[in-house]
Amino acid sequence: MIEYVITIFLAIGVIFNFLASIGILRFPDVYTRIHAATKCTTFGTIFIVLATVVYSLYNWLPTRDPRWVTIGIHSALVVIFLVLTNPVGAHAIGRAARKSGIRPYGAVIDELEGKL
Repeated sequence: MIEYVITIFLAIGVIFNFLASIGILRFPDVYTRIHAATKCTTFGTIFIVLATVVYSLYNWLPTRDPRWVTIGIHSALVVIFLVLTNPVGAHAIGRAARKSGIRPYGAVIDELEGKL
């Protein structure tokens, strides 16, 4: 039963990471590509790491081997660091693109014109 849960988590993660890669290739400008790169990959990676945590918990319960706890804790830390750093990186890339003069694709009204 737990194998099905892990498989579902992995499938959701892979699908979202795949959608992110399609978005990076297909979206027209840097701002929408940032959106695909951060939102989808964050969500997909969270599910892949959640599958790792469930797997380590599943193996830790019968054996009480501390190595499985270490894997689970490290995986949880990966999610925390990813959730903290991905938005900051996306904001930095978007701000650098804006300061470099790259305009959004198809923007009719630019509310930031002259404010930077």
